[in-house]
Amino acid sequence: MSTSAFGRLGIGRLGIGGLGETLGGLFSRKQGAAIAAAEAAALRSDRFRLEREGDWRRLEHIVSRIEAGRIGGLSDEDLVALPALYRMMVSSLSVARETTLDAATLGYLEGLAQRAWFVVHGPELGFRGWFLRFFGGGWSAAVRAMGPDILIALTVMIAGTVIGWLLVAGNPDWFYTLMPPQAGDTRLPGASRAVLHATLFGKTAQTGLSVFAAQLFSNNAGVSILCFALGFAFGVPPILLLVHNTGQLGALLWLYHGQGLTLDLIGWLSVHGTTELFAILLAGGAGIHIGRAMAFPGTRAILDAAAEAGRRAATVMTGVVLMLVVAALLEGFARQLIDATVPRLALGLAMLGWWLTYFFAYRGLVGKR
Repeated sequence: MSTSAFGRLGIGRLGIGGLGETLGGLFSRKQGAAIAAAEAAALRSDRFRLEREGDWRRLEHIVSRIEAGRIGGLSDEDLVALPALYRMMVSSLSVARETTLDAATLGYLEGLAQRAWFVVHGPELGFRGWFLRFFGGGWSAAVRAMGPDILIALTVMIAGTVIGWLLVAGNPDWFYTLMPPQAGDTRLPGASRAVLHATLFGKTAQTGLSVFAAQLFSNNAGVSILCFALGFAFGVPPILLLVHNTGQLGALLWLYHGQGLTLDLIGWLSVHGTTELFAILLAGGAGIHIGRAMAFPGTRAILDAAAEAGRRAATVMTGVVLMLVVAALLEGFARQLIDATVPRLALGLAMLGWWLTYFFAYRGLVGKR
């Protein structure tokens, strides 16, 4: 190559040694930039870890104790903070995955996230654990938490009974609207005392009680589930269902009162009614609870308020189904086999006392925590 050619390349003026120094400088600057970037990333990783490590360690401590079955040693503050700590850790994991944090921190967070998920969202302890928690105070606590809604439902049921009575008293034709006659049913306006008395007593030899109990359970369960399921419409459908069902009760009371059989009818109804009506009351309260949470969510989002109320109402409804099973058995067997008013009233009051004590006096395992 000619000297002019080297000159055009600049080598003639720099020389071979100068070219090597120039290229070496370029490479050293790139390496220096890479080293500086790595040091900056490490600094960010250390700062990120140090700012959050306290919360991670606290979450790990809580999770470890729960996994070891030593939840009783945790403070109330730790248990309350568990969901928030879990969400913060998941957020940290998301940041760690999107940035160049070190692999050790990322692996630690992924392992902790998996363990914490099973504690926060994982399955229950099993049927035995659920059973003890549910009947040991979980069910009754959920009922007490819906106290205002149950009072609303009780007021509506009382009003529905009064409305049913007044409607039929003012015009007996309302009886057929509230209680459409069925084939062979003698409980109609104008029926004599003897006819109405025969519907309350003398059924001890009746057969097919198990089928009757199954039909009663199906009907009452349908009403209760509708009260619960339609609660999302701001609680209006449950209120209407409660008015309709207790309106039938008011019409029936009016009919038997006209023949001087009010106490006998109350005794006949109380055997199963104190359990059945209580179950329907709770179902109506559950529906109203959901509707009220959606109508007045407070500072929460509507969906969050509805979800929280729905979980509590679902706990109550699980118990409602069990109560309806008991009511169906009482209605299909005990009411027919006990053929006197006083024993019927005693059984009905005993069942009412049992439910009131369990729901509002008994605290169980929940109350001891």
